Amino acid sequence: MSRDSSETKSRILNATWKLLESGDNAVRMSDIAKAVGISRQALYLHYPNRADLLVATTKHIDTAKNIDARLERSRSARTGGERLDAFIEAWGGYIPEIHGISVALRAMRHTDREAAEAWDGRMQAVRHGCAAAVRAIAGEGRLPPGLTPERATDLLWMLLSVENWERLVRDCGWSQADYEKEIKALARAELVVTP
Repeated sequence: MSRDSSETKSRILNATWKLLESGDNAVRMSDIAKAVGISRQALYLHYPNRADLLVATTKHIDTAKNIDARLERSRSARTGGERLDAFIEAWGGYIPEIHGISVALRAMRHTDREAAEAWDGRMQAVRHGCAAAVRAIAGEGRLPPGLTPERATDLLWMLLSVENWERLVRDCGWSQADYEKEIKALARAELVVTP
């Protein structure tokens, strides 16, 4: 890929990011092309369809915000409990930074298949992180009796939903620190048996 092509892709992704964060539920390819200063045809040369562009934008945001570095503590944790806490801190702390994008994609998802695919892909990545934390706990034999790893993953994924963060932080006025502290305590109480 040429340098000019790479720079254009970066400009496209940044413009898409900015337009999505503006809260406009109808971000069209023509809007993005106009924001970048290119034709719609040029935009389609880089991203053949809107679904590819929205998915690429969510991945671009993850890269720009260095999500891999944020997850490193969780990935290198020595115990299941440490992995659980670190994952909650990483994802819980990331939610406020991607909240604008999440609002836009969730608002569009019921009438926009591409937006739904982009958002669902991000949420499956979160579920994967939840499953990894649960596997670490289960590997130590510390899941509560009768709680399967799949059901434990379901519970953790639900606890870490953007909607729950919105209710507690936005609607109820919790601080970010209180949100992370209480979610960690609740997750440990439900998912980790103390030896």
